[in-house]
Amino acid sequence: MTWYPDLRSYLEALDAVGDLEHVTREVDWDLEAAAATRLSYERREPAPLFENVTGCGEGFRLLGAPAALSSVPGKPYMRIALSLGLAADATPAEIVEHLARARKRPLVPPRVVPADQAPCKQNILLGDDATLDRFPIPRIHQDDGGRYANTWGVIVARTPDGRWTNWSIARMQMLDGKHLTGLVIPQQHLGMIWGEWAAIGEPMPFALAQGGVPAIPVIGGAALPAGVDEAAYLGALSGEPLDVVRCETIDLEVPATAEIVIEGHLSVTRHVTEGPFAEIHGYAFDDTTLEPEYTVEAITHRDDPIWPFVVPGRPIDETHTVCGPGTSAEALTLLRDAGLPITTAWQPLNGATHILVVTAPQDWRETLPEVSTAEFAHRVGAVLRANRVGPLCPVTYLLDDDIDPSVDGDLIWALGTRVHPTSRKKEWPGTVLPWYSNYTDDERVTGHGSLVVHDGLMPARGGRYVSPATFADAYPEAIRNKVLAAGD
Repeated sequence: MTWYPDLRSYLEALDAVGDLEHVTREVDWDLEAAAATRLSYERREPAPLFENVTGCGEGFRLLGAPAALSSVPGKPYMRIALSLGLAADATPAEIVEHLARARKRPLVPPRVVPADQAPCKQNILLGDDATLDRFPIPRIHQDDGGRYANTWGVIVARTPDGRWTNWSIARMQMLDGKHLTGLVIPQQHLGMIWGEWAAIGEPMPFALAQGGVPAIPVIGGAALPAGVDEAAYLGALSGEPLDVVRCETIDLEVPATAEIVIEGHLSVTRHVTEGPFAEIHGYAFDDTTLEPEYTVEAITHRDDPIWPFVVPGRPIDETHTVCGPGTSAEALTLLRDAGLPITTAWQPLNGATHILVVTAPQDWRETLPEVSTAEFAHRVGAVLRANRVGPLCPVTYLLDDDIDPSVDGDLIWALGTRVHPTSRKKEWPGTVLPWYSNYTDDERVTGHGSLVVHDGLMPARGGRYVSPATFADAYPEAIRNKVLAAGD
C-alpha cells in the first residue's frame, strides 16, 4: 500500500502517468478556472493544475478535479484509489471493502508534531495580514452567491467538552478577506457541534485545512458515525498515526502537511445569507439560507501553496466519487454488523448519490433460511433507517450479486427487469437532507420525507427462476470452448 504524505507527492504520482495537466497560461479565478475544470470532468481529462492565477500571490496555485474519474484508460477510479493508498486499478468493490475493513480496526489517534516539522507552518499570517484576498479562491458557477473558499478542504471542529473532534467537508462562501459563511446543517456533524457551542453562547473555534494527505478530504466526505474522529479513522486506514500540528490561535490540531490552514471562530447566530450554489444533485437551484459567519483570525500556508477545489454539477465529479464510496462503505459495515449476507453496497456515481444498490450472494438463503425476499428487503431498510446513512440513501435497491452495481449497463438491465413497477417495496418515514432533489420543496424544507427499499431479488432456483441469457450462462462448456478456440 502506497500512502502519500501530502498533496504534492500525490500530484507527482498523477503527473507520472499523464493524469495531471500543468496549465501555465494566465487563468482567471472568476469562472474561467472552474469552467476549465468542469470541462475536464465531462471529457475525462487530466486534473488541471493552474499555475498562473489572475490577481493572486506569486506562486499561488489552484488545483481542479483532485479526485475525479481518471483520464488513464482502464483505471477510471485511479485518483480516489491512490488517495486511499490502493492500487491504481482498484475497483469500486475493492475501494468500498478497504474503507469498510478500516471501520473494524482499532482507531489510531493522530500524532502531534512540533511546528518546525509541519510544512503548513512555513508562512504564518496573523491579525490584519491574515486575509483571504491573496489566495486563488474561485467563483465556480455563474449563478453562485459569490466565491467559494471551500469545496475540498476539511473543517476541523471540536465539542466544547473536548470529547469529539470532527473533520468534515461543507461548502464555505467568501464574503470578504476576513469573513466567510457556509452551510451548517443541524443533521450533519458540523451542525451538531456548532449547536453545542451556540447553546452555551460562545463562538465555535474552527480551522479549515486545504490539502495534506490526499485521503483527508475523502474521509471528510464519508459517512462515519457521530463521535468517531476522522483523524483516528485515517490512522486505522493507513496503519500509522496521522501527523497533526497545533493551530496558532485556537485549541485545535490540523494536518501537518496541509497546503493552507485558516483559523478563526464561527458566530453563535445565523445572520448571513449563504448561496445559491450548484450542488451534488447536478442542478443550479436558487436556494439561499441564513447561516453563521466565520471570522478569519490566522492563516498558515506552505511556500507556493496549492488550493484544491471541485466544481459540483451533473455527475461525475468529487461530490459523487467521494460521497458515494464513503456512504457505501458505511452502509456495508452496518448491514453486515446486523448479520445480513451482503456482497457489496454501492451508490452509482451517475445517480448523483441519490440511490444505493445492495447486492446479496447467490446462497443468501442458506444464511437466512425461511426469510423471504420481502423480509430481507425490510431488514435492509430497518438498518439503514436507524442510522445516519438512511437519509443519504433515499432510494435503495436490493439485488442479486450477479449484477455489478458499478457497471451502469448491468444495473439498468436489472432495474428494468427485476424491480416491480409498483409493489415489492418497503417505505419508512425519515429525515430528508436539503440537497436531495428528488423530494418536494416542502419535504426538503421540513426535513421529513420517505425512504424506500425496492426488493429486486430473483426467485429461488426452480419454479420461475430464469438464468441470464449470456455466453457464459446459455451454452454448454464444450460449445463455449469450441467457439473460444475458433476465435484464437
